[in-house]
Parts: sequence; C-alpha cells; structure tokens
Amino acid sequence: QVQLLETGGGVVQAGGSLRLSCVASGSIFSTYNIGTMGWYRQAPGLQREMVALINSFGDTHYANFAKGRFTISRDNAKKMVNLQMESLQPEDTAVYYCNTKIAGRDEDYWGQGTQVTVST
Repeated sequence: QVQLLETGGGVVQAGGSLRLSCVASGSIFSTYNIGTMGWYRQAPGLQREMVALINSFGDTHYANFAKGRFTISRDNAKKMVNLQMESLQPEDTAVYYCNTKIAGRDEDYWGQGTQVTVST
C-alpha cells in the first residue's frame, strides 16, 4: 500500500529552526496518483491537529499558529513533502506526523511520526 517515513525531528532551543521531510512509497503508486500531503502534530494528552497541507498543484493551507513561521513544500517526482519550521516555541513541542491522500480515494495514510522538542 503506502509507506511514509518522516525525518528531521530533534531538540531545538526556542527561536530555532528545524526542517522535517517525508517520503512516500508503495506499490499503490503504480496505479494511483498521490494527492494532498500534509503535516499534523500531536502533543501528549492533546488531539492531533493539522499543521499544514499542500495539494498536488502546490496550493497550501496552514493552521493559524503556523502562518508566517512554517513553510510546506513538495516534490512530486520524489513523492516528498517538507516542513520548514522557523521561530519554534515550546508550545510547538509534539510528535509530527506526515499524511498523504491518494487521488480519487477517500483514504488517509500516516507515517510513524518524528519528535520535535523545543526547549525554553
């Protein structure tokens, strides 16, 4: 089916930057095209929330907390989506998950997540 691998998480001081990357793979792409990709995050005890989305045409959508600080981008040939995070704050601490939809299908696929910790 679909496998997603996130990389780039780590520990950073407040005000610092991190870049997350996610690569999608799987035999399903021999039949279906990749659709919207995005990043979500989940802090301990809280619900998972959308961070940023980017569709196959490059149109983007950001959560309010991400606007002006985070930038999502994608490379369709590599089936890759990135999230550049700037001016990180302690409240950004969470596990960040990559998500992708398959064009024409009502399905979501998730990566295992990568931990982002922002220290005070």
